[in-house]
Amino acid sequence: MGVTGPIRVVVAKPGLDGHDRGAKVIARALRDAGMEVIYTGLHQTPEQIVDTAIQEDADAIGLSILSGAHNTLFAKVIELLREREAEDIKVFGGGIIPEDDIAPLKELGVAEIFTPGATTSAIVTWVNANVRQPAQT
Repeated sequence: MGVTGPIRVVVAKPGLDGHDRGAKVIARALRDAGMEVIYTGLHQTPEQIVDTAIQEDADAIGLSILSGAHNTLFAKVIELLREREAEDIKVFGGGIIPEDDIAPLKELGVAEIFTPGATTSAIVTWVNANVRQPAQT
């Protein structure tokens, strides 16, 4: 059976980062594109984010990180999703992430990274194209 209804995305700000303007802009763009968005607010732990995603039956988690803790926080979210057998929830993110860190994050299981300058339309297009793909018949 296929999943119906709008794509559900949890947008989260993990760690001590207190700047959420970008996360709010992305949440609004995804919502305006017809997705259901659950914004968790500031200072979320990876455990809180994964719990919310599972409870809300999310299709994806979008992480916004400006603090420099992206390697640790992304890895912990991916690890917790695996432990909870919820690897079907795609993880993507953005923020201040050095180019050299992008490939290792993708190897961990992060589906996509958006760096400063990425447009909201590019993010919406990526989510629509890569989250909750219909089953092939």
